[in-house]
Amino acid sequence: MIPVMRPWLGEEEAEAAAGVVRSGWVAQGPRVAEFEDRFADRVGVRNGVAVSSCTTALHLSLHLLGVGPGDEVVVPSFSFIATANCVVHAGATPVFADVEAEDGNISERTVEPVLTPRTTAVIVVHQAGVPADVGPLRELCRDRGIALVEDAACAVGATLHGRPVGSDALLAAWSFHPRKLLTTGEGGMLTTTDPALAERARRLREHGMDVSAAARHLSRQPVLESYGEVGFNYRMTDIQAAIGLVQLGRLDAMVQRRRELAAGYHELLADVPGVRAVHDPVHGTTNYQSFWVELAADFPLSRNELLGTLAEAGVSARAGIMASHRQPAYAGHPHGDLGTTERLTDRTLILPLFHELTEAEQGTVVDTVRRAAGLRAAS
Repeated sequence: MIPVMRPWLGEEEAEAAAGVVRSGWVAQGPRVAEFEDRFADRVGVRNGVAVSSCTTALHLSLHLLGVGPGDEVVVPSFSFIATANCVVHAGATPVFADVEAEDGNISERTVEPVLTPRTTAVIVVHQAGVPADVGPLRELCRDRGIALVEDAACAVGATLHGRPVGSDALLAAWSFHPRKLLTTGEGGMLTTTDPALAERARRLREHGMDVSAAARHLSRQPVLESYGEVGFNYRMTDIQAAIGLVQLGRLDAMVQRRRELAAGYHELLADVPGVRAVHDPVHGTTNYQSFWVELAADFPLSRNELLGTLAEAGVSARAGIMASHRQPAYAGHPHGDLGTTERLTDRTLILPLFHELTEAEQGTVVDTVRRAAGLRAAS
């Protein structure tokens, strides 16, 4: 099967991980600190705090903002369920907003109708690496005294108005899951423009300890730590960070290759009736973390039927982004009109896209879609 995604990993990552193992320091330590600095510099922000996942970075962000019981947090339903879950973990209530049809992202237009006096935060997701137009949304939140958190899980390497996504975010959360461009196996990062928030986040990720475990073990004198507040165990390991440092060096090549492959999809699918492919928005560039297409109502096959046809041809595609409000876990949660979310969820699918995808493999994907639409193969 042609996989929908395959991480770009090699001997450099293996050697980096082995080097950490040989050093004897495998927990959070110097490699994590280096990875934090390098990653923050790459996305153009002052402070990076490495954590165990993007979900924990989102939860930590809400905790830093004081979000809790009685509060509402607006999130897109058109997102992986973790975006809503972190709100529940904080003790607050997720309120689902619709998204724009073009890019699958929330906007000030879709968020404003679901704001209430109980809204304390909004989480904007740069869905599948397509940058959301954060500026107008940030102004809306600022005028209402509402915090804005950026879920940039998929967005490393994407740009907004010529700058890296998240570069001016008060709080942004990133994922290093294998489905993302840059992977550490599992893991995440919290970035912030506020050094005080970063310092508190570093304490909170390590049980609220006022001295890091690394600093304590490296000290030549006894260190008696204290715990000023209840924290969490959200640490990253040096093994993960060592892999992340190698991956960070590959990032520009990853983005370039994915954009080349996406351009190939756009060209080869351009004349297929009833197929709309994701593309760059006017306000930025996507890293094409996922290449998704939307099928029109009159396409000869349903989305699920096309997934089956692709599977029969040896292509492992995926259903598009989920609608979280449809999941049993969120039955009855408040939301606005979600017509666009439901349409995109029902009619979109994700086609294979990864660094080492060959021309022949891409041709197999495209020809299968073209035949399903009643056209000749492109090759």
